[in-house]
Amino acid sequence: MIVASLYLPNGNPWPGPKFDYKMAWFERLLVHARSLQRSGRPVVLAGDYNVVPTDVDNYWPTSWLDNALLQPKPRAVFTKLRQQGWVDAVRTVHPLAPAYTFWDHQRNRWPRDAGLRIDHLLVSKSQKVAIVDAGVDRADRGLENASDHAPAWVELSGRGYGNGAH
Repeated sequence: MIVASLYLPNGNPWPGPKFDYKMAWFERLLVHARSLQRSGRPVVLAGDYNVVPTDVDNYWPTSWLDNALLQPKPRAVFTKLRQQGWVDAVRTVHPLAPAYTFWDHQRNRWPRDAGLRIDHLLVSKSQKVAIVDAGVDRADRGLENASDHAPAWVELSGRGYGNGAH
C-alpha cells in the first residue's frame, strides 16, 4: 500500500500569486495521482488539501467566500481528482455529517463548532470495499494548546488487496 501525505498550499490571499501557485500545485497533483491510480497498488492520498469541496463541509456556506479554500477553481480540481477514481473515505462512511477537520483559532470558532472540512483521505477505487470506518477525532482539537486541525482517519481491511490478505 502507498500512503501519500500531502499539504496543498493554502492559496491566500485570493486572488493573487499564492492562489495561482496553489492551482499549479493542484494540477501537478492530478498528474501524480493518476500515475498512482494506474500503478494498480492500493493508495491513500491523505492530508490537508486546503479545499472545502462542498457546502456541507462548511459550517456556514456563505462564510469564507473571499477565501481561497472555497473558490470554484480548487473545488473543480478536487472534483476532477475524485473523478479519476479516488474515493472520499470520510464521506463514504458519513455522507452528510459535518465532519469538520479545521476550526480557526479566531472568533471563538471551536466552541461554536464553526468548522470546515479541508483535510481529506482519498483512497484508490479498489480500496472502497476495504473501508471499514473513517472519521475525525474531534476531541483532539479541544485539548489545551491544540492545533486548529483535528486528525482525520480511515480504517481499511485487507479486502481491497485482491489476494485477501489482512
